[in-house]
Amino acid sequence: MNIKADIGVFGGSGFYSFLENVEGIEIDTPYGNPSDKIMIASYAGKKIAFLPRHGSKHQFPPHMIPYRANLFAMKKLGVKKILAPTSSGSLQADIKPGDFVVCDQFVDRTSGRKDTFYDGPITRHISPAHPYCPSLRELIVKTGKSLGITVHDKGTVVVIQGPRFSTTAESKWFGKMGWEVINMTQYPEAYLARELGICYANISLITDYDAGLEGREDIPPVTEEAVLKMFNENNEKVKNMLFEVIKKIEPDGDSCTCDDANLGDLDL
Repeated sequence: MNIKADIGVFGGSGFYSFLENVEGIEIDTPYGNPSDKIMIASYAGKKIAFLPRHGSKHQFPPHMIPYRANLFAMKKLGVKKILAPTSSGSLQADIKPGDFVVCDQFVDRTSGRKDTFYDGPITRHISPAHPYCPSLRELIVKTGKSLGITVHDKGTVVVIQGPRFSTTAESKWFGKMGWEVINMTQYPEAYLARELGICYANISLITDYDAGLEGREDIPPVTEEAVLKMFNENNEKVKNMLFEVIKKIEPDGDSCTCDDANLGDLDL
């Protein structure tokens, strides 16, 4: 296709105004339609492709997002790096609402999601041992700190099925395992990017303490209203950080190994 992009952004609620003067395009994939039209715009001399992972009307709950179509569409556009901000909960007291966590690991607790491009007859086994791009993560952390944002430079995100939140027992279990962040969309999104050889980094905006914290009766369990309130309060901070990161990204300039899968056997 003629339209190309350098950098992809998957946004959640509140990111629909991330870019201005955009051109919306529809892309067909072997995995159905993406969540919505992909918005193409130029910024800092680079072409940006923005896709609201839940759809522009938030019509796709986490377990129904067409993850494979979303990632395949980005690859078809030529995207080499994806920034993936998400609303997330904290499982640890030292990671507070309003903080950012640039995750370096995930734990998958979802079920039944289409999570590979290799359903046969071709079979590949792509390692997700280090699922997030180290070069992109480092750039995000440095940029966030330069803007005065509290950024945690690593963290494990446990991905739950959704759309329900955790029970108190589940949340305590996740926290006692030492995991820092809880979210509903990082799997299989992050792994599918790895299968396609795309550099991918998550920026978790902490909106809540999940089901509360043990021994802290003053911290109530998460509510949908509380998540949206905290996200909206910090939306400008997220957008400023993304713009600064995009300015600094060199689409072909990193020395990471995210594209080592070299999946030339997928029909793009």
